[in-house]
Amino acid sequence: MGLALEEAALAPSTGDVPVGAVVVDRAGQVVGRGRNEREAIQDPTAHAELLALRRAATAAGSWRLDGATLVVTLEPCAMCAGAIVLSRVCRVVVGAWDPKAGATGSSRDIVRDSRLNHRVEVVGGVREAEAARLLTDFFVARR
Repeated sequence: MGLALEEAALAPSTGDVPVGAVVVDRAGQVVGRGRNEREAIQDPTAHAELLALRRAATAAGSWRLDGATLVVTLEPCAMCAGAIVLSRVCRVVVGAWDPKAGATGSSRDIVRDSRLNHRVEVVGGVREAEAARLLTDFFVARR
């Protein structure tokens, strides 16, 4: 989570919401990193999770990230939750929960939907106060 928090802290420099993510392979190696870059590259899909998953897939030479763990500072949205399921990540570690738009257990639970062909373990609340503080400080400064 420390590396994801470091990524998140870099996002506000481009006007992006401070969310960071890393993908760790089954051997414990970081194979993908990302932070929100929607504002930086003007791409609505440039969420930290998607960028980290794309980079991990490139590093692995495969879209299947079997055995990998995604660590993210804010609970993934529905778009990112769908990508998590499709990438076959086995676990998501979440910092702060997102009761409005979260899709890994708070308002929705896409990653554990029994109708899908893959379900993901979710571990939540890891360094939650630190992750939440980054978001709170960002939005207070914007108001």
